[in-house]
Amino acid sequence: TAVEKARQLHELGVSSVLLFAIPEFKDEIGTSSWHPQGIIPKAVRAIKKALPEMLVVTDLCFCEYTSHGHCGVMRDGHLCNDETLPNLLKQALVHAEAGADIIAPSGMLDGTIGFLRHGLDENNFSNLPLMAYAAKFSSSFYGPFRDAVQSAHEYGDRKTYQMDPANSNEALHEVALDIDEGADMVMIKPGMPYLD
Repeated sequence: TAVEKARQLHELGVSSVLLFAIPEFKDEIGTSSWHPQGIIPKAVRAIKKALPEMLVVTDLCFCEYTSHGHCGVMRDGHLCNDETLPNLLKQALVHAEAGADIIAPSGMLDGTIGFLRHGLDENNFSNLPLMAYAAKFSSSFYGPFRDAVQSAHEYGDRKTYQMDPANSNEALHEVALDIDEGADMVMIKPGMPYLD
């Protein structure tokens, strides 16, 4: 279980975990992601109860929860950014209410950080940090992860909402935007080839 794994890690000196989901139910818009008894809220509550000192970070995205494997609401093969943002907030609030210490939106959708920061603040979670996947590059490095969480996309690709690895200027711009919108931390992913 998640608690057993977290306990093993804690005994090895690991003080934080980042949770990703493999839900039992998937649909077109990922509704199971914001169910209060979903896999992530249940895991957060259980880990925090067993190991209150463990820092629990939750991944906030839809690729694991959607039947098509994309990171939000899709129409005619394209991700609908603005239609996805309210659903991300529903998911974030469920994670926050479960006791997540940090929420990490990973889908690279425009305006996500500002939308979440405002929504969390309005719901009395103004002190809950957001870790932005500020520059998430389109990469085949994600292949093993997508296999593990069963989130490979059925059609198309993620190039419309993940970054071209050759475009470092856009990466710097995206990082600055997320900071301006209220990100408490930023992440470059995959870091190994792109961090510089």
